[in-house]
Amino acid sequence: MSHKGFRPVNGELKVFSGNSNPALTEEICRHLRIPPGQANLTTFSDGELYVQILENVRGKDVFVVQPTSRPVNDHVMELLIMIDAFKRSSAARITAVMPYYGYARQDRKDKPRVAISSKLVADLLTSAGADRILTMDLHAGQIQGFFNIPVDHLFAAPVLIDYLQKLRLPDLTVVSPDAGGVERARAFAKRLNADLAVVDKRRVAPNQAEVMHVIGHVGGRNVIICDDMIDTAGTLVNTAAALHKQKAKKIFTCVTHAVLSGPAMERLRSAPLEEIIITNTVLIDKSKILPNMKILSVADLLAKAVRSIHEETSVSNLFV
Repeated sequence: MSHKGFRPVNGELKVFSGNSNPALTEEICRHLRIPPGQANLTTFSDGELYVQILENVRGKDVFVVQPTSRPVNDHVMELLIMIDAFKRSSAARITAVMPYYGYARQDRKDKPRVAISSKLVADLLTSAGADRILTMDLHAGQIQGFFNIPVDHLFAAPVLIDYLQKLRLPDLTVVSPDAGGVERARAFAKRLNADLAVVDKRRVAPNQAEVMHVIGHVGGRNVIICDDMIDTAGTLVNTAAALHKQKAKKIFTCVTHAVLSGPAMERLRSAPLEEIIITNTVLIDKSKILPNMKILSVADLLAKAVRSIHEETSVSNLFV
């Protein structure tokens, strides 16, 4: 029995990639044992983006993988145009898979007369025709509420913690680089049976942070700085310097999104970091991979989420 507005959502599963991170899409498709969808993504000489879907998607369950990393505006616009193309090609359902959600740091009015850009991006995605969002480690969890469509918010913690447990670090303390990340750091500390410390910092300007002091015992201990992203690496490097000053033994960092913009690489090369543990939510240029970097893949986690969404089963088992 059918009703008005009903659309079948369990048609054939199709996964397509934008230009942001095709390697991640290919890996997701390998886990799903399906070929990546075919599309023509080009740019006109004046900078306009052009999208043509090269296979039939009528009645299909379509997933578009596109972390909106640098160049952020191009990747956001490309994702919007792809969603529109799928909508006009009669896809049964369109899920935007955004392992990294650009503009997530602009989630509130922290100063007079500023935009809440993450809400604007949510509106654009919905207006373009997205039926669902799959994302990972949002900078601000409340962004889920900016959407009037379902949002599946995954965490890279299972992948990161699995690797950290294998390091078997003794005398371990997990450090939050600011007060806002305490909940994340506490969750890591609990899983790793580690102590918790917090760095009190004062931000002096956009992309600039001044570390004040460390709250907690780190002297003579191995420490892991836990955060959601490395952008210009100012916060991370200042935090590592403060921990080094407090006589921490070995300093590690684990971060989901390696944005690595501006002076990040120069700062990271000189930082007292034993290992920089990141994931592949954002495509990392080979020239930016340092000898002490460890890149972990979230493709399997995302593939399982895609499969669960497609089969209409729970994704809650992916949070353990």
